[in-house]
Amino acid sequence: MPTADGTTDDQQEHRLHALLPFLQTQSQTSLTRLYQRPSSCLSIFRLLGAVERQLVMNLLWLDLPIQTSTMSSWVTREGKALFDDALASLARLHFLSNNSAIKLGLSTTFKTSMRHAITGGGTSVSFGVPAEPDENRSAPSIDALDAYALERWETVLHYMVSSGTGQTPIKPSQGVLFLLQRSGLMAMNQGQLQITSSGFQFLLHTPHSQLWELLLQYLQMVEERQMDLVEVLSFLFMLSTMELGREYSIESLSDTQRAMLEDLRDYGLMWQRRASSRRFSPTRLATTLTSSLPPLPTATSTGGAKDQGFIVLETNYRLYAYTDNPLQTAVLNLFVTVKWRFPNLVVGAITRESVRKALLNGITADQIISYLTTYAHPQMRKNRPLLPVTVQDQIRLWELERNRIKTQEGFLYTAFASQADYEYVLNYARQLDVVLWENAAKRCFFGSVEGHTNIRGFIERRTGGSGG
Repeated sequence: MPTADGTTDDQQEHRLHALLPFLQTQSQTSLTRLYQRPSSCLSIFRLLGAVERQLVMNLLWLDLPIQTSTMSSWVTREGKALFDDALASLARLHFLSNNSAIKLGLSTTFKTSMRHAITGGGTSVSFGVPAEPDENRSAPSIDALDAYALERWETVLHYMVSSGTGQTPIKPSQGVLFLLQRSGLMAMNQGQLQITSSGFQFLLHTPHSQLWELLLQYLQMVEERQMDLVEVLSFLFMLSTMELGREYSIESLSDTQRAMLEDLRDYGLMWQRRASSRRFSPTRLATTLTSSLPPLPTATSTGGAKDQGFIVLETNYRLYAYTDNPLQTAVLNLFVTVKWRFPNLVVGAITRESVRKALLNGITADQIISYLTTYAHPQMRKNRPLLPVTVQDQIRLWELERNRIKTQEGFLYTAFASQADYEYVLNYARQLDVVLWENAAKRCFFGSVEGHTNIRGFIERRTGGSGG
């Protein structure tokens, strides 16, 4: 059955989690170190597709490897491609022993840790060390943690959509701003950070996808920050297996992991009473990192559940947004002329000027249409097509109107002495593939900057150095 993003349920089931391709590029040595921690093995197992998980569970309790041909004989002809893809994926993650072409078996390190994760065996502290109860202070409630995570996360998103528009949103930390720039979600424009086309597309994703997109960029920066990648990954996986509403001690954390506490606080993944506190509480953003559960307590946040649509669009370009969320209103301001605001309703219109403003910020017509489709009100979803065709076409026409003129630097060659001279030089420029425009009636053509030196030299040689 097709979903809101145009994929089928089967395609979604077999779609790789964004972290898996990153893990598959890591060395076997690094992954073996990572697999020494039961929480890491359990977390990565959660991210696998259904076939990969089934294979792991079939092999986990075998004391000896099984013949590859034996397991292949259990697979139907229709499932052979999925089976082969699953084995290849597990091999790239170094889950399998080295002779997997002949016999199938899990690597010793992964198998031992995964068994401990499931049965609770061993003395590993990879799942965190709960802090001793404090008689003077109680642990924060789940509601308080949810409110904190939502406020921190929406601060980041609200700054993205409001910066450069004349508004003064709360400014995130310098670390957050640096990461937004490095990931291409924001760019410096006339001395101000502004959202990019990639940043607007980022707003269409679910909070879970948004969070992992930023965390992957964080992982890419680990080496230049001289942090241990295995320690960083193991801490993220540890957080994903912790209990929401419980306090944990930082005593068992490495120096790298303690340095991460400040970074992750900025995104709302964890709460600490003070920066110097010896205990912390993971929020729902952290405990659902490798889960299918929603990472935020409400679906009203941008990127929330797609069935929580709030936009009604009419054929006269009038738009009604049933929301009191400041973030959603700020996003609409990027491409809508807002006329009235009520406690739970925003009224505006999509105009030529508002779309041109969005295009200047790098937002495309297709992205605007995609946003309107993604967050269309349930009442709108009864329409076929969902959005008025006239509005969609007009948004695209406004984009074409802006893109119909293209500027490019170059040189105009004119005033040739004869038609023969003009054609001779023109043919030479064509051979160099630097002709951008030509007019035979007026004996002139326009060439790119890159080809000017060669064309000028050719003309000078033909005219004996007298120019042309």
